[in-house]
Amino acid sequence: MARAPFQVLVLPYWFTRDGIEHAVFRRSDSDYWQFIAGGGEDDEAPLEAARREAFEEAGLPVESEFLALDSRNTVPVVGVCGFQWGPDVLVVPEHCFGVRVDDEELSISHEHTECRWVDYDTAIDLLHWDSNRNALWELNHRLTR
Repeated sequence: MARAPFQVLVLPYWFTRDGIEHAVFRRSDSDYWQFIAGGGEDDEAPLEAARREAFEEAGLPVESEFLALDSRNTVPVVGVCGFQWGPDVLVVPEHCFGVRVDDEELSISHEHTECRWVDYDTAIDLLHWDSNRNALWELNHRLTR
């Protein structure tokens, strides 16, 4: 299976009596908080990769309701998998998606040590990457306007 030259970022959310909560994940290899992230495989489209990554990392059904976000980021290839697409491919795009969850029980993979459901402000404080915070702002705005 070949690695496609893009990343996906998936933001699980659910509606509670008190508002919207977002699932953030603590990385097992770096001890920071982020959303579900991963790369495309073979000829997957970004949405297909997002569905697969959400299933692999959190056990979310592939038929879940996904919302494509306008947020687009770039990720340096050295942080993804090196220069496998040649010396001139230095960054790859990161496509962002919200995914609605109906059950707070997630099945996290070995990539994470823990998952927390938190409100927007707590998520903003916990998230390590600016790209995650940017996508969260957009998702929150779309869900609350």
